[in-house]
Parts: sequence; structure tokens; C-alpha cells
Amino acid sequence: MNITIIGSGYVGLVTGACLAELGNTVFCLDVDARKIDTLNAGEVPIYEPGLKDIIERNSAAGRLIFSTDVKASVAHGDVQFIAVGTPPDEDGSADLKHVLAAARNIGKHMDRFKVIVNKSTVPVGTAQRVRQAVTEELAQRDLPRLEFAVVSNPEFLKEGSAVEDFMHPDRIVIGVEDDATGARAQGLMRAVYAPFTRNHERTFYMDVISAELTKYAANAMLATRISFMNELANLADKVGADIELVRQGIGSDPRIGYSFLYAGTGYGGSCFPKDVQALSRVASRFGHKLNVLDAVDAVNDSQKRVLADKVVDRFGDDLSGRTFALWGLAFKPNTDDMREAPSRVLIRELLTRGARVRAHDPVAIKEAQRVLARDFTNAPRLLEHITYVERAMDALSDADALLIVTEWKAFRSPDFAAIRARLKQPLIFDGRNLYEPALMREAGIDYRAIGRSSRIPPPPEPVAGARQTSWQHSGW
Repeated sequence: MNITIIGSGYVGLVTGACLAELGNTVFCLDVDARKIDTLNAGEVPIYEPGLKDIIERNSAAGRLIFSTDVKASVAHGDVQFIAVGTPPDEDGSADLKHVLAAARNIGKHMDRFKVIVNKSTVPVGTAQRVRQAVTEELAQRDLPRLEFAVVSNPEFLKEGSAVEDFMHPDRIVIGVEDDATGARAQGLMRAVYAPFTRNHERTFYMDVISAELTKYAANAMLATRISFMNELANLADKVGADIELVRQGIGSDPRIGYSFLYAGTGYGGSCFPKDVQALSRVASRFGHKLNVLDAVDAVNDSQKRVLADKVVDRFGDDLSGRTFALWGLAFKPNTDDMREAPSRVLIRELLTRGARVRAHDPVAIKEAQRVLARDFTNAPRLLEHITYVERAMDALSDADALLIVTEWKAFRSPDFAAIRARLKQPLIFDGRNLYEPALMREAGIDYRAIGRSSRIPPPPEPVAGARQTSWQHSGW
């Protein structure tokens, strides 16, 4: 099948490469000529395990084409996937200008039936706006009767395992209209995804609006679980509980499960922060307030400062003369994505308090340098206090403490004796709870994680005027 992917960013590249891997001929369009030149030169502008090999293999076979030619891209594919960015607007809602521009380009050049697929994460009602944009362009060309269909097909890819997620999906959501063109579109979409459903039906067909809402609802639920656990972790630090034991205790309930119940320094990336805010904006347009999601967003913003707060509690507000080793810059492992990364908040807190930072990340150093230069536009001299190192242990030299921000596998089993030898003092602030507190005590390391306090808190003060029960008198 001939397929066009509009947008060669994260979602577009993974979608296009994987569909080509299945034998389709895929035309990947992007208006950024430098990105297309990079891809045609055999380089991949993002880091995603396995993606570069698939792109090289299918480009060589002629099944994967990269171009800036809009007219050729529309002519190529019977199915046109729109996979452009939808960054947050000033009010937090999704900015659809790139989506609608892609739709208008299709309307300007199409000459036969097309299935236009919204693969980008878009708010409820976007399909109607895409339909309107295409219809207006066809009317200007005096082709009002040329048929097309608009489909919602949200992606559910996790950065760091996106290729695996695409090739082995747990579900495929397709929203189509209940009319003749919708039925025709459903047939084409069934053909696109047939390789994934031969042994097990994974496709959920629904109306377009429900499909659009499904994507936001999924990300909002996962973000809610993360913020909920972070709230409990902060409480665990206060009362002396171990959040990892709590996680095991509640996760064993099949109604709850273990996924996305890990405490840490908050979520980041291109999806959760943007989508939580965008869903709240959608609700507000309909006069409805999503109180839970507003709280999820607020908790996450606060959680990104937790590690810095722990540092300040230990060393004081003024960090002048202090140096901190930082392991991990990307918002999660197996990616170089720095969007909304907690490390950016932590670095700003440390530098503005006078500290120096020695940072290491297995793949994200180059992207971090680019993003942090933008973050510190108004204070560029602070960037002189960051040193980037290629090896994790080199970050520790003469540092007052080690701060762990990203849970790369390479950080899971370090040489703790070497860590102690290199640091000024054996002190680790772990924002991802990689190590066991008991083992850290045995290694002679002062270990400060998220919700893994080992202290026994004093009993709560009795409420004035409250009547004590018999078990309180007896000391139970």
C-alpha cells in the first residue's frame, strides 16, 4: 500500500519506518529541509532504540522516502497520516496550526479519494476542523464533490520503546464516521493494520470524537497515577514509611496493578504535561472543570522541585562553592528528549543558588546543551557552571553529592566503593529510587531518595479535646 506520513518528527518517523518495515511504500513529508537532508544522509534526528536500523534498511529498499515535496506527498498515498506537532498554546490548549496546514495542503492537491488520518494528539473536535479545512480548499478548486474521509487514529507509543510498541500494539484505536465514506475509510485502515491483527484482534472501532478523547484520557490516567504516587511518597517521607513497600502492597491488587506507580521527580516529555493541560482546556471550553487533572498538573510541577528541596535541606539556601554530580538529563531513559525534563528544573535551582553541576547522560548531552541554552537566555553566564562529561564516574570528581534524575539501566549497579572514593562525602540524592536504602547503609552512603525514609517518626500529637480510646490508654 502507498502511505504518506506528514511530519517527520517522533511519531511520524516511528509510524513511517514501521509501516515501511511491513512492506508498504511510505512517503515521509516534512517542511523542514534540514531534517529531510539529515534523514536522506542516513542520520536520524532523534534517539529511539531500533529506529535507525529500520530507517536504513527500508530506505535502501526504496520503501521509505523522505521529501519536502508537498504535491508529491499528496499524490503518493491513498492514506495520509497527519503526524505533525501540536505544541501547547499560550493558554495550555493544543496549537493546531500545523495540523490544519497539513489538511489544507491535502485539499489543495488531492485528485482522488483520500483517507486523512489524525495521528497527532489532538483535542476533541479536531477531525471536524480538518474536514472543514479540506472542504474549503476543494471548493476553491471547484471540486466540492471529491470525496474524502477523516479518521482519528491516536498513537500510544512510549518513548524509549516506541518501535516495540508500534510493532506489538496492545490496542489500535480507529475513529470513523458512520457513513459511506467512513465505511470505505474503515476498510482501508483495516488493510493498513492487518499485519497486527492476524492472530489477535486488537482494533477498537468507534466514532471519531470518542477516539479523540481516548488518547487524552489514556495519558491523563497515567499522569494521574504518577502524581498520586508522588503525593504518597512525599507523605511517606514525613511519616517514615517506605513508598516501595507501599507500591508493592497496593500494586498486587489486580484492580490497581503496578504500572506507572513509581515515585520520583515527576513526569516530563512531549505527552503527559501537554495532554493533561490540553484536556483541561477542552473541558473548560464546554464549561466543565476537571478538578482531578488540575491537581495532577500542580502536583507534577511541585514534584520537579523535590530533589532540589532535599539538597537545600541538607546544604542550605546558598550553594555557592558546591559542586553536584548529576546522572541523567533526558526526561526518561532510552531517549534524548529534554522536553519538560525534571533535570531542567533541578539544574536551574542549583545554578541560581550558586552551585556548579557536572552532568552525564548516555545520549542526551547534545540535546541538553541546546535546550538549556534556551532556558538560560536571560542568564547565559550561569551555563559556564555546567560541565558535561561522557562517563558517569567522571561526573563525581570533587562533587559534594550525586544526584540521580533519570533511571538509565547503566546507573542501576554502579561501583559504590568508587562512588564513595570520588565524592567529597558519601551522599546520594536519588530522584528515581534505584537503590535499596539498607544496602546503601551497608555501603556507608548517606542515601536520600523519594519516599524511602527509614526513620521512625514520633507519634502524632493528640488533638486537643479529643477523647482517647481504651487501646490508646493501654499502649497498643
